[in-house]
Amino acid sequence: MIFPPDLLSRAKEIRLLLLDVDGVLTDGSLLYSGDGVESKAFNTQDGFGLALLREVGIETGVITARESVVVARRISELKIKYARQGARDKMAAFLEILGESGFSEKQVAYMGDDWLDLKLLCRVGLAAAPANAVDEVKDVVHFVTPCNGGKGAVRNLCDLLVEAHGARELLLARYLH
Repeated sequence: MIFPPDLLSRAKEIRLLLLDVDGVLTDGSLLYSGDGVESKAFNTQDGFGLALLREVGIETGVITARESVVVARRISELKIKYARQGARDKMAAFLEILGESGFSEKQVAYMGDDWLDLKLLCRVGLAAAPANAVDEVKDVVHFVTPCNGGKGAVRNLCDLLVEAHGARELLLARYLH
């Protein structure tokens, strides 16, 4: 994918990627079995993109209003450093993570898909949304991914960050030889 120079410049400053979960890391579907067990589908390309970010030195985190054992498991599998589940006030969770991480707002990217994410999207250095985000979110972000949430949107953002940090060719070479 070819990214515009102004977007690459903004992305070069990013040291922490924060993500919403439902509608971003997943397609937003909530699946419950007859006995109430929750299931979610996660995209492996999104997971691999997050692993690539670690290689570039970009830390990762999630801020989600819901709580889920399934999400906790995925957070652990992906080695996501900052996790705030049940965060009804996403801005408070964001400020807590900033204090813990030492990063400035300008050094953070956030991807969200719905109104709950608007305040946070307006504060970060790089705001992103999946292709299927609501219009109000798409209107305020710097980057709308070509893929939908849960279908590669996070990978699209990871690719932008890897490219902006000048690491794409180096990382790709590891898989070519």
